[in-house]
Amino acid sequence: MNSLKPTALITGASGGLGFDFAQLLAQDGHNLILVARSTSKLQNIAQELSRKHGIKVETIAQDLSRIGAGQELWNTLQQKGLQVDVLVNNAGFASYGKFLDLPLHEQLNMMDLNMRTLVELTGLFTPEMVKRGKGRVLNVASTAAFLPGPLMAVYYASKAFVLSFGEALSNELEGTGVTVTTLCPGPFASGFQSRAAMQDSKIVQGKKLPTSLEVAEFGFAAMKKGEPVAIHGVSNYLTAQAPRFLPRTLVTRMVRSAQDRKPA
Repeated sequence: MNSLKPTALITGASGGLGFDFAQLLAQDGHNLILVARSTSKLQNIAQELSRKHGIKVETIAQDLSRIGAGQELWNTLQQKGLQVDVLVNNAGFASYGKFLDLPLHEQLNMMDLNMRTLVELTGLFTPEMVKRGKGRVLNVASTAAFLPGPLMAVYYASKAFVLSFGEALSNELEGTGVTVTTLCPGPFASGFQSRAAMQDSKIVQGKKLPTSLEVAEFGFAAMKKGEPVAIHGVSNYLTAQAPRFLPRTLVTRMVRSAQDRKPA
């Protein structure tokens, strides 16, 4: 890749927020390393962005939810001699329903992707950024990080982990030239809801949601400023403050009510 241009690694880059981050980073003059499970989608995106922005794009089709996948990815990039200047930990998924009604292996798989792989990639790529004295990490969490989440219990808990980890690491890296930003969007229009099977949840059904591009633009701007935490939207900011002013049992009931399916 062109050594004069910084390189950004984006996970979950085959669509939605990941694709939007890829577009924004390409427009900003970054070469890209795009990682997702779909080879064909990645290749199509790579051709489009390379042609449009005159950048180089490396694609790696890999399931990052497997234990050890982060190390495998790092090894691959080392063999290719690729340096990562910006790390966007975007890959993740959710399941909707009562914890005891959902497959346990799926919940554990979610924890591996949403938390373990995120930490693994951050731990592998950030030390080199610190040595160079510059770099950026953007971790995608959610306003769910601030709340207990009945009907999406493990997902909410995994995002709370991402937020806490990101805030702590941001503090530890002060003065190194490396920043860590945790993006916390609320619901937005994407394929996320359909994969989580929550289209009928009151939290999204019938509501005009922001686009994934709007969320990505907000997160991208926050990352460039080095902001530790970026909550998208005033209503989401107020939602995140609820546990500070209301009893947690009440907050939990409120989230449960918001997440229940609307009657048919």
